[in-house]
Amino acid sequence: MRRREFLIGAAAGLAASAPLPALAEGPPLTSKGEFVGWMTANRPAEEPKYLERRWDRYQVLLSFNDLWTPADKRAFLMTPRQEFCLPENREEAYVGHYLDIGFGVTITPPGTMGRMTSALQVHGDKVLEIGTGSGFQSALLTYLTSRVHSIEIIPELAGRTRGVYDRLIGKGYHEYGNIATRSGDGYYGWEDAAPFDKIIVTCGIDHIPPPLLQQLRPGGIMVIPVGPPGAQHILKVVKTTGADGATTVSRSDIFGGKVIPFVPLSGGHQSEG
Repeated sequence: MRRREFLIGAAAGLAASAPLPALAEGPPLTSKGEFVGWMTANRPAEEPKYLERRWDRYQVLLSFNDLWTPADKRAFLMTPRQEFCLPENREEAYVGHYLDIGFGVTITPPGTMGRMTSALQVHGDKVLEIGTGSGFQSALLTYLTSRVHSIEIIPELAGRTRGVYDRLIGKGYHEYGNIATRSGDGYYGWEDAAPFDKIIVTCGIDHIPPPLLQQLRPGGIMVIPVGPPGAQHILKVVKTTGADGATTVSRSDIFGGKVIPFVPLSGGHQSEG
């Protein structure tokens, strides 16, 4: 039986022509000093110490080829990761490992999230995220598109994260108003808002959920951790439709075979049958 779903945030029907925020054009990628200077001038709510740590982590992501395009790089640099951590973990926001966010789940390391975002190749596309979690991933996506939908199965976490977005919107992060959120079973996707150009799954599962594949447009990309519990491979899944109407799905491992653990995707698929 499917878990009941309900909207808790922005409307599902986001405008396809909605422009990206002007701030998405910055900041400069040239040096830490210029980055911090630009951000403090354009985002007064940002604390310099976190900006400096973000730049340092950004340099690590570059060294591992986790951010591929100037847009991906600016998206990472624009997103205040510390705002999506628990208060007791703010000082560790830019470390390279998992952080607890309560409810038995974690926030994924910056490098993993950076490469998953890069592999998704978002350029103004309509995106569905499965597993809102802390909210960092959806926030990052708002610098690449104004059409973001996100589902979280834990109602309390979904509500808390919506509150984080709303608080940040009040501090001037108006782009987070472009995130439509829902509490429900992400295994079944968001049928009312489908189809999607891109889908990103931020929890592990041993197969690609058929409903998500059905809601992905022909030519669309899904990035998803697939494998047994705690031992997933992050796959880039591309759906194509031939001239004869036949659908094919290609898969590639964005980390070259490296095993990366994720919290499990929970939901209706575990109780089917």
